[in-house]
Amino acid sequence: MATSTFLSLSCTPQSMLHSKHKSHTRSSTMSLLSPQVGLKNLYHPLRNNVSSPIQLKPRRIHVGGLVKASINNNKNVEVLSKEHLSVSLAKHIADLSNKYIREKGRFTVVLSPGPVKYLRKLVEPPYCDTIDWSKWHIFLVDERVVPKTHVDSNYKLAYDGFISRVPIPALNVYTIDDALPADGAADVYETTVRRLVTSSVISTSPLTGFPKFDLMLLDMGPDGHVASLFPGYPATNENNKWVTYLKNAPKPPPERITFTLPVINASSNIAMVVTGAGKADVVYSALEKPPNADNYLPIQKVSPEGEIKWFLDKGAASRLYS
Repeated sequence: MATSTFLSLSCTPQSMLHSKHKSHTRSSTMSLLSPQVGLKNLYHPLRNNVSSPIQLKPRRIHVGGLVKASINNNKNVEVLSKEHLSVSLAKHIADLSNKYIREKGRFTVVLSPGPVKYLRKLVEPPYCDTIDWSKWHIFLVDERVVPKTHVDSNYKLAYDGFISRVPIPALNVYTIDDALPADGAADVYETTVRRLVTSSVISTSPLTGFPKFDLMLLDMGPDGHVASLFPGYPATNENNKWVTYLKNAPKPPPERITFTLPVINASSNIAMVVTGAGKADVVYSALEKPPNADNYLPIQKVSPEGEIKWFLDKGAASRLYS
């Protein structure tokens, strides 16, 4: 596995690394909360503040432009402006990066395309200068089966918005073989993950034996889907494979590969980033309503062995508060 020299002064653009690895299209990112960022606003609650969650009235702690709430006892939820969301998410990820690199010598991160735009604080100084990017390994929770240069490619979105802006080794970013159909691409991706488990790059869950990633950065759709696990689709009920595929996704492009729910739930940490009032109903269902045994939404099946932390904007959280 290729490695890169740890940079302490400045971030090297990934495009420079790729000039040394032309046959590969791989790489990654992360960073720390600057004590100088938004100092004036950092200690003021959200302008249009929110009140207690419906019925539950949890304790709220006002911290620098955000509202922290503990909902339904153990659910860790932050409601923030979009700017504060990026800052808080950066600190959370950077803390995890430091922890796992210190403990294991590596940090395995699974990306979804939606939250990539909220990683912008990670690609700026001082964040990009304080992380040992050579220890990062990047995966995609799902992918559309299109060329990596296609506008619909999740890899392209992650590369343009994040991966290309930090000096992670190209060989440490794992993408699908886009020359294969969905079933073949899923098999090859699972084989890659199994190889990395065998070589101890990826840990395994002692409870289930599924790969245990250090962090999954996820979002969800207004229909409650996560990754490419859509309501009513057989892939949502796959309990044996690590990676599965769809050839008839409900929105284009139809062919996709995706990690399965057992892999998602084996994670050490999940950061669930959800924004927009259009997702408020599903956020409410996920956090407040008991699942219907006959009609689970995929998001309601996300229950990791480790920790899950929700990062919401006020629109997405609007049904949690009156």
